[in-house]
Amino acid sequence: YHKSKGTFYAFLSIKETGMSSEAFAEKLLEEEQVVVVPGNAFGDYGEGYIRISFASAMENIRIGMDRLEVFMQRIAESR
Repeated sequence: YHKSKGTFYAFLSIKETGMSSEAFAEKLLEEEQVVVVPGNAFGDYGEGYIRISFASAMENIRIGMDRLEVFMQRIAESR
């Protein structure tokens, strides 16, 4: 992740999961109730990434990031 200047979005690589950006976003929503935008929504170069937004209350961001961490740990353990 590279910190952006002047935006409230982050584009995170999920390539190490081996999942498509759409599959990752759907599974994250299903399992952790966290909504992200699959990178392929931004064209072919976005595949392998997800976009997250920080345009929410800090507590919601913390909860979402904690759930994302749990999700990523579960994926890592299953490999």
